[in-house]
Amino acid sequence: MIPRYSRPEMVAIWEPQNRFRIWLAIERHAAFKMEELGIVPPGVAEALDKAQAAIDARGGFDVARIDEIERVTKHDVIAFLTYVAEFAGPESRFVHQGMTSSDVLDTCLAVQMSQAADLLLAGLDRLLAALKARALEHKLTPTIGRSHGIHAEPTSFGVKLATHYAALARGKARLAAARAEIATCAISGAVGTFANVDPRVEEHVAAALGLTPETVSTQVIPRDRHAAFFAALALVASSLEALAIEIRHLQRSEVREAEEFFSPGQKGSSAMPHKRNPVLTENVTGLARVVRSAVIPALENVALWHERDISHSSVERMIGPDATVTLDFALARMAQVVEKLVVYPARMKDNLLAFGSLFNSQRVLLALTQAGVSREGAYALVQRNAIKAWHAKASPDSAEAKEAGGQRDPFAWYLARDAEVTAALPKAVLDEFLDEDKALAYHLKQVDRIFERVFG
Repeated sequence: MIPRYSRPEMVAIWEPQNRFRIWLAIERHAAFKMEELGIVPPGVAEALDKAQAAIDARGGFDVARIDEIERVTKHDVIAFLTYVAEFAGPESRFVHQGMTSSDVLDTCLAVQMSQAADLLLAGLDRLLAALKARALEHKLTPTIGRSHGIHAEPTSFGVKLATHYAALARGKARLAAARAEIATCAISGAVGTFANVDPRVEEHVAAALGLTPETVSTQVIPRDRHAAFFAALALVASSLEALAIEIRHLQRSEVREAEEFFSPGQKGSSAMPHKRNPVLTENVTGLARVVRSAVIPALENVALWHERDISHSSVERMIGPDATVTLDFALARMAQVVEKLVVYPARMKDNLLAFGSLFNSQRVLLALTQAGVSREGAYALVQRNAIKAWHAKASPDSAEAKEAGGQRDPFAWYLARDAEVTAALPKAVLDEFLDEDKALAYHLKQVDRIFERVFG
């Protein structure tokens, strides 16, 4: 976890203090149920409560002391239990009865991942709210749609944002499902047979911690659950990157349709004072790569030896904090970008009309086919005039530009002078199709329906 890309609330979930507090809670809940079942004598849970109170009175767990014990024991859970025994007294001999280390470690990890998921879901809610608000704001702000980076047909900036809203809403649903899948508890003892611990202990601990009992743990909780969790994080990260890349493209000097908010005093370049760079969305693009990098190790953790090995442990100690902390930061950053995004509708309109009415080529094609021209013939008629119009706009020195004489809309001009086109579509019909306002209304006529599908 790098402080530059970390937020305190998410970092705290993975700190030793939180981990040890969860470990002690697991042991305390287990001891309480064991007392109730007569497995251990009364007073064990109370001793653990007193131990927690004494630890709190000292300002929390002495991590250095636990580490000191572990240097001797070479075992983290035993080191922890030894430390707790220093506060719990003689009743500590009944702590961890019939349990194995994975019962504590895996159940704790389930709690931490659930806590992390809750923060991520809240982060998604903020971003989704921002996207919805800006989408509604620009529901009918016309802009050119691009395929392969090239002008295609008009859309609205609101529809662009609605597309990203829908993707992230799906990501939220996947993450919520992954949270439910990861929130499992295992208190089943060595090799998961419950030979030395009653299954009712597991049920009690699970209920106390907001988890569900693992179906079958084989000493460790199956890692396909964890792999699904990290895959859900990766998909959210990829959707963030898709939105980030769109904003980066729109901020390019040649496009200038939208840009990140540039705060007072902000500098874009140490060398060039004019620079306004999309640094926040570039940052999110990079962070998304880090989150996705956790998926392959998580998948490789699924295959363990027999009932248990710990090849997954070192991996999860890194990818658990890193992936969740990084995604949490990226969500907050992207929400801020969207909330403050500067949008230039006039520039969008200018770009849309950069090639005149060329974006209406499909509409003219369809009109020609409905007028009786074969599709192949209609395509050829429209394309030859579109190519001329393209060159007339792209190069003022081209023969087409000189022929069109600087026409604002060379596509309409060329079509009106093509005898084969006007034989099928009179100029009055063409003018109706190519009228700027009417054409935009035509292309955006289904926006309400799209918004109903996305936002309800």
